[in-house]
This record gives sequence, structure tokens and C-alpha cells, in this order.
Amino acid sequence: MSAGYHHGYQQNAGYRPAPQRRKPRVGRIVLLVLVVLLAAGIGLWVYVDSSLRRIDALPDYEGRPADTPGTNWLLVGSDARDDLSEEQKAALSTGDAGGRRTDTIMVLHIPEGSGNSTLVSVPRDSYVDIPGNGKNKINAAFAIGGAPLLVQTVEGATGLRVDHYMEIGFGGFAGIVDAVGGVEMCIEEPMKDPLAGLDLQPGCQELDGAQALGFVRSRAFATADLQRVQNQRKFLAALSDRATSASVLANPFRAFPLLFAATDSISVDDDDHLHNLAGMAFGMGGGVDTATVPVGGTPTVPGAGSVVQWNRENALRLFGALEKDEPVPADLLQQPK
Repeated sequence: MSAGYHHGYQQNAGYRPAPQRRKPRVGRIVLLVLVVLLAAGIGLWVYVDSSLRRIDALPDYEGRPADTPGTNWLLVGSDARDDLSEEQKAALSTGDAGGRRTDTIMVLHIPEGSGNSTLVSVPRDSYVDIPGNGKNKINAAFAIGGAPLLVQTVEGATGLRVDHYMEIGFGGFAGIVDAVGGVEMCIEEPMKDPLAGLDLQPGCQELDGAQALGFVRSRAFATADLQRVQNQRKFLAALSDRATSASVLANPFRAFPLLFAATDSISVDDDDHLHNLAGMAFGMGGGVDTATVPVGGTPTVPGAGSVVQWNRENALRLFGALEKDEPVPADLLQQPK
């Protein structure tokens, strides 16, 4: 072996090639992106949840109904206009009435097991006992004592314990409809009501926020409020179905505005959270049975005016079934058209 070869061998024996930089694995990048998105999603959820308007709507009181199977929501649409500008009041045809009254009162029962939820309209002129205030129209309870007194009045009249509370005003309702891109409704007859800013022709059509508000507010029917509550239930079910559809939830340009519209317009009980609202929407999105509290008569009562008296026997059948988490008798349900 020559000296030159031996020298070269010794040099090469100590040589180590520089380590090559390893390319990052695609899987790690994907995992990192997913973690970032998950953290952002959780952060957004927490932010929206903490931004919800909360009120003490469900305080305990002596004699309150006990817990029953299933979940009961009290859904209230108020005519509050406090957060509307003059331009918004004109665009939504809300008028300038002061104070806060209930424009809509509904009880939503979501069963524990399988089966449809049940959405029951309570006519706002229902003549019932208002704790500490004698008998009056049920919407007077809200005007006198706000959400707590309304909840106590509804619980006393129905025998159901209210588990969750949601309230929404005029502007918030229209904003949520616009956030989901409108809601399709099939109109059977022309609907024209200048007081509600409504002018709709027959046929299936997509209603925007202002049109939807007029649709659920209008009383320009022969049966006035009794027809209106049917329209309100029909629209609320369609809105819930739209809000929980893939076209909204998978579209950030719909899902995010919906989340922020909810924080700006919805009031819930102190113990309610965003996941409760989501559960309510999905509970209605899969199909809902609808009913109005059975009516026995519409007499005129001194000091209260024209009121709605319940058919006591059928009302007991309706709310008795919900109390037991059983299907409502078919003859009490509003049959789909």
C-alpha cells in the first residue's frame, strides 16, 4: 500500500458527511393546522358563549313544578325596540311603541328518547292566573314582572317545569334570518298587512329578515292571533331547519354571522349556554309536531277586554302528555297542510 493511499485513507476515515435536513412530514403539518383550527374554534365558541345576554329568568319559588322527563324551553318573542335606530324601525315597520311586551309565547318540549319535539303556541291573550296579580292576559305577566313572572305564570298554567329560556326582540329576529341567508316559505294566499310592512304573493319564496318579521307579526286574518301563532310555529321550525343545515354550518360566511347575530339579539337564562341553544335548534331541525293550546272561547272580560279561554279538559290532555314525555294525542296537533 503506498504512502499516498494510506494518507488519503486516514483523512477519509475521519470524514463524516453533513447531516441532511429532514423535510417536515405532511402528517405533522396537517396535525398542526388541525390543532390551530381546533383552538381557534374553541376560542370563538367560548367568546360567543360569554357574549350572550343573560337574565335571571328561572328563579326558584315555593310550589314550583318538579323536574319531568324531556327538556322544556320557553321561547319568547318580545316587541322590544330599544336597540333599533329610527331607520331600522322604519325598515322593519315596528312602530314606536314603548315598553316591552310579549309578541310570541311558545313552549318547546324535546323528548328524552326518539320522536319529534313538540312546539306549542300559547296565545298571548290567554286568560290565566298571574301570581300575585289575579287573572289577566298572559302577556301582562311579562309587562308586570318580566321573564321571571312570565315563567312562573306559564309553569302554573301548564304544570310543566321550564328548563331553559330564550327571548328575542324584533331586530334580532330579522338579523338571524338574514344571517342564514333567508328562509323559504310557501305562501298559500296573498298576505298584505301595512301595519306589519308585509306584501307577499302566493307561492314558495325566500323571505329576508324584514319580510320574515312581517310574516310572524301579522294579525290580518279572520282568526287574528290564532292564525298568527300557526305562522309563527311554521316559520320557527323552518328557521331551525335552515340554521342546522349543512349549507349554513359548513359555510363560514353563514355560520359566523349566525353566531354573532345570536349574541347581539338573544337573551337566555343565567344558566343557559351556547350548547343549550344548539341543542334546541337541532331538537327542532329533525322534525317537530305543532299545536296551539286548545281554545274554549274568546269572551270579553271587564278590565281585560277580549281574552282567550282555554279548553281545560283538552289543555290538561296536551300538557299532561308533555309532562310524562309522551306523544301528544293526534287530535290536539296542528295537522300539516
